[in-house]
Amino acid sequence: MAKNPFRCFKTSPEIIQLGVLMHVRFPLSLRNVEDLLHKRGIDICHESVRHWVDRFGTYFAH
Repeated sequence: MAKNPFRCFKTSPEIIQLGVLMHVRFPLSLRNVEDLLHKRGIDICHESVRHWVDRFGTYFAH
């Protein structure tokens, strides 16, 4: 059985996926992603997005 890659995060997998895909798919900076998520009512730091991209970028690419 495969381990859940999101098990160590308090943020839901849907929000992590949205942040990573916004940064990778569109030419947005980390702070732009932070601002767009904040407008949707999701309060996260741009460093969180950077950590998510580093950790899950290749995971979502596959």
